[in-house]
Amino acid sequence: MKALVLKEYSKFSYEDVPMPEIGAGEVLIRVKACGICGSDVHGMDGSTGRRIPPIIMGHEASGVVERIGGGVTEWNAGDRVTFDSTVVTRQDFYSQKGLFNLSDYRKVLGVSCGEYRQHGAFAEYVAVPQSILYRLPESLSFEHAAMVEPVSVAFHAANLIPSEINDSALVVGCGMIGLFVIQALRVKGCGKIIAVDLDPSRLDMALQLGADCAIRSDEGDVIEKIKGLTHGRGTDMAFEVVGITPTVNLAINAVRKGGKVGLIGNLSPKVEIPLQAVVTRQLTLYGSCASAGEYPACLDMIASGRVKVDEMISAVVPLSEAASWFHRLYKGEPGLMKVIVKPE
Repeated sequence: MKALVLKEYSKFSYEDVPMPEIGAGEVLIRVKACGICGSDVHGMDGSTGRRIPPIIMGHEASGVVERIGGGVTEWNAGDRVTFDSTVVTRQDFYSQKGLFNLSDYRKVLGVSCGEYRQHGAFAEYVAVPQSILYRLPESLSFEHAAMVEPVSVAFHAANLIPSEINDSALVVGCGMIGLFVIQALRVKGCGKIIAVDLDPSRLDMALQLGADCAIRSDEGDVIEKIKGLTHGRGTDMAFEVVGITPTVNLAINAVRKGGKVGLIGNLSPKVEIPLQAVVTRQLTLYGSCASAGEYPACLDMIASGRVKVDEMISAVVPLSEAASWFHRLYKGEPGLMKVIVKPE
């Protein structure tokens, strides 16, 4: 089969590779669509340590069941499916509690690090365990279904933070996940939603997708503007979707006393935080990792149009041309957000 292989850091090869083998409890999927995730783009140069070559990346995918392994009883060839990016190879304390995103035996499709190598879906076929499969609503296209992974990440984060009806919320960073967080907060019943970003085009999109106010982070005193929109107190909660010190500090300083901050972005392995502000203002910080069971609800919301994904899809391209799109995303080409790759 054909696959896009990261052969060396920042160097791809579109080449023939062996077909994946499937064992008991596994299925072979013919990939119909796979999104290029920001973690793939950041990982291709070796900076994250989680895409050690050679590796077939790709974990935001959908397709059709091609073949089933022994013991698979609820799936058949021809079924339209998507699948979680997380593979849990053994049951442990966390997975038994439904927190399989925190399992000690968690692997992520398309990731290779020091502990494991799990080839992903930038290929004609991928093998996955039946336990991570989800059936697609009939009306849902493969391209839209491939967006469920980032949508689920946003809803997982939004659901982690306890909230009351009409709570105000700040979203710092209006890339794709941030835009989905805005939509998740609107579905959740939040009141005023404030979006902050450097890019005016992203702020425009944030307003289209549910934000009430948009603030350029490089214009004036952002904290004072946020307080001016929230009775002088700050927002009830904030979501940081970048992962660098300045934006984390902005989120922390923008919430009211007793406020809550969700940390989703992880661009930097370490950041500095204003510890005294967190302690003396009695703030609560929530780390949010991947998702844990939100796929079915998110698939239904995408299919019904309650969550909009088309606005984030910048291009749909063949697998043979995907390498050039990786590099365009890596360079931060203006206006480019989600690229969907199709092996056929």
